[in-house]
Amino acid sequence: MLELWSRYRKYTRLLLVCLASFVLLSYQQSRPNGLWLAEGIAAVAAPIQAAFARVHRGAVGLWTTYLEWKALRLDAERLRTEVTALRLRQLRQDELESENVRLRALLALRERLPVQTIGAEVVAREWNGFTRALTINRGRSDGLDRLAPVIVTGGVVGRVMEVRGASALVQLVTDPASSIAGVVNRTRAQGLVEGVAGGRMRLKLPAREEGVSPGDLVFTSGIGGIFPKGLPLGRVTRVHAAAGLFRIADLEPAVDVATVEEVLILPRGVLMDLNGAFSEG
Repeated sequence: MLELWSRYRKYTRLLLVCLASFVLLSYQQSRPNGLWLAEGIAAVAAPIQAAFARVHRGAVGLWTTYLEWKALRLDAERLRTEVTALRLRQLRQDELESENVRLRALLALRERLPVQTIGAEVVAREWNGFTRALTINRGRSDGLDRLAPVIVTGGVVGRVMEVRGASALVQLVTDPASSIAGVVNRTRAQGLVEGVAGGRMRLKLPAREEGVSPGDLVFTSGIGGIFPKGLPLGRVTRVHAAAGLFRIADLEPAVDVATVEEVLILPRGVLMDLNGAFSEG
């Protein structure tokens, strides 16, 4: 018997379910208010269905929110990339405009100078506590001479100290080893302009010389045969009391050598007065 029940168990269950359904339907149709069973089932099932609906809506809303957040994140990353590209483009544009202004000013100075000059770009800088120098991309192959003056539109940068095949080393006016004969423009008092550690300069005058005051401009005097007369060197910021054989005046360099990118090299040994070229600029 048990073996027979196990063999036909599936069919027996199906028969019982069908029979139960037939009985319930017959009973429901035979009653005047035959919908009570459906209403009861609906009353039980409705909260369950509502709960499932809320869960479904919540899941759909959560998924939609995730997709929207993901899309917004992609848009934000794209916008950040575009903003970065625009900033880099603007920086390049600003750099090109700045370079254009510098080159135009340098070209204007070159045209005003009565001597032939050589243009060069700064390719390296050497900064330490004592030595201050620039490396330029012109050398022996371009006809450069040692000790040739190096200038920009603002004034003197330094002098060529070492000439190589395709480059040269420029000693700056702020190098403590640098010294240039200078003259105070207002009083024509003459002295020696020296570099000072820290990127500064000073004017050394005879102790008896009093023709210098803060604000005075100092130019090259032309004495020494290296720098022509009339090149701007700096402006006096402070005058110290005479001590010993000398009177010292602090100078602010006419050229910010830390920002120089293009220069002009003058021929060595030019003895003419170039003051007019700079006063016009």
